[in-house]
Amino acid sequence: MPARGPHPGPRPGSAPHPGAGPVAVYDPRAFPPFAVTVDLAVFTVRDGRLNVLLVERGEDPYRGAWALPGGFVRPEESAGTAARRELAEETGLSRETVSDLHLEQLRTYSDPDRDPRMRVVSVAYTALLPDLPEPRGGGDAARARWTPLDDASPLAFDHDRILADAYDRVGAKLEYTCLATGFCPAEFTLGELQQVYETVWGVELDRPNFRRKVLATPGFVEPVEGPPRRTGGRGKPAALYRAGAASAPHPPLLRPEGRQS
Repeated sequence: MPARGPHPGPRPGSAPHPGAGPVAVYDPRAFPPFAVTVDLAVFTVRDGRLNVLLVERGEDPYRGAWALPGGFVRPEESAGTAARRELAEETGLSRETVSDLHLEQLRTYSDPDRDPRMRVVSVAYTALLPDLPEPRGGGDAARARWTPLDDASPLAFDHDRILADAYDRVGAKLEYTCLATGFCPAEFTLGELQQVYETVWGVELDRPNFRRKVLATPGFVEPVEGPPRRTGGRGKPAALYRAGAASAPHPPLLRPEGRQS
C-alpha cells in the first residue's frame, strides 16, 4: 500500500472542523447590517368566500394600514419559530393552536427598498387552513380580521405581491393534494366539495367532469353508507362521502386558467 501524503487541509470556503483552531479574521463591520423578518399569508374559507388574515398596523411605518401579520426574527429564533410567535402575538391565537398549524415556506423577499426603515429581508410563509377562530389584534397590531381576498388590497410594504404569490401557492395545493376535503363537513356531497375548489380558485367548474375526476382517484373520497341527502332545489338527493386516505389526486385536479372576479 502506498504511503499517504500530508492531509491537504480544508477546501477553500469550507467550514472548519470543530477544534481546528482559528481561521481568517472576519470583520462583520465590512458588511452593512440588515434585518430579517417573517410575513404570513394565512387563508381560510368563511361564509363561502376565500379569506386572508390581515392586521392593522399600530406603529409606523404605515400606521393604520392593513398588512399581513409578521415581524422581526429575534437572534435566538429560526424563521419558522418567529413566524409562529408572530402569528400568535398579532392575532390572539393561542400558542397551542399556532404550534399545530402547518405553515409552508413561500419564498424570500429581498428588494433593497421594500421597507422604508432599513434593509429588511423577509421570509414569507403561507397556509390554507379550516376552522380558524376569529382573531384579535396583539403585539404591534391594532386589530386583526379575516378579509375576503377580493377586498384585501392595497396592503402595506410589498404585501400585495406576497399575497398574490401565496394565493398562487394555495391554489396549486388544491391541484396536487386532497386538502379541500378538510373544508367540508365530516360527511359531504361532491357538490359541497366542488364548492370549495370554486371558492379558492375563483372559477366555475363543470360538474360532471369534476365528479368523474374525484371518483377516479382511489381513496380521494369514500362513500357513506345510508340514505342520500337532499341539498335543495328540484334535483334528486345527493350521495354522501367522507374524506379518504389518499393524500393526492392522480392525475392532479388542474384548475382552469385565470381567476374570475
